[in-house]
Amino acid sequence: MPDSSSQLLIEYCDACVHWVHPAAGECRDCGSAIEARPVSGRGTVFTYTVNHHPYNPEIPVPYVIAIVELAEQQGLRVAANIVDCDPDSVTCGMAVELRPAGGGAPAFAPV
Repeated sequence: MPDSSSQLLIEYCDACVHWVHPAAGECRDCGSAIEARPVSGRGTVFTYTVNHHPYNPEIPVPYVIAIVELAEQQGLRVAANIVDCDPDSVTCGMAVELRPAGGGAPAFAPV
């Protein structure tokens, strides 16, 4: 489990026992109030792209932009960066785990 400085919070509906993302403020299925809860930080790369264009000069290229499916629920996906590996080594289905990030998109690294 990630430490508190690297927790990823996703909204959860107790009535439906279902994670809700992107954030909605209420459950899309039943309309109940939902609350943000920490997830395990484990998941798999659903899809990704390697960016070679320096949009932000503070972020060195190349870097990986990915959609990560979280372990908590099938179809529960978040946009993220894949870090701590060679961008060419990333594959769909790769197991990843949340890493501390300085802001912006969550960062995941191969397990």
